[in-house]
Amino acid sequence: MATIPRSALILGLAGVIPFAWGALTVISGDLAGWGLRALGPRFIGPYVQLFYGAVILSFMSGVLWGFATKVEGERAAVGYGLSTLPALWAFFMTGGGPTSAGLSLIFGFLGLLVLDWQFWRWGLAPAWWMQLRVLLTALVVICLGVGVFL
Repeated sequence: MATIPRSALILGLAGVIPFAWGALTVISGDLAGWGLRALGPRFIGPYVQLFYGAVILSFMSGVLWGFATKVEGERAAVGYGLSTLPALWAFFMTGGGPTSAGLSLIFGFLGLLVLDWQFWRWGLAPAWWMQLRVLLTALVVICLGVGVFL
């Protein structure tokens, strides 16, 4: 197994902070109260998770698009098409209330993991890619689950 580059690991884990913060403010009323006063309602509980989750799914579409540029022809066309799915999922599926939007994000991130695996299997992602993506996806799904189920 290839080692995840330190900078990718640190930045990837830092990207989980808004999801974790949202989960913590669901669990702790005191922390939610402080966050509400200091940051406003958009930056606590499931709301920060939903806004940020849609952004991250869109960002990951761009990452996958970049992987698709490594090949030509039919595989590139398939890669470009698949790379748009996370952003489209975020756009179309995160409406409604926080519970349905949170569930949609959970399924979106799990679907993204399948796409990550496919691009990695095609040799378009770095050797260490799936180690990082499984870790980050697990953390994000756990945090989103707190927002949805508690």
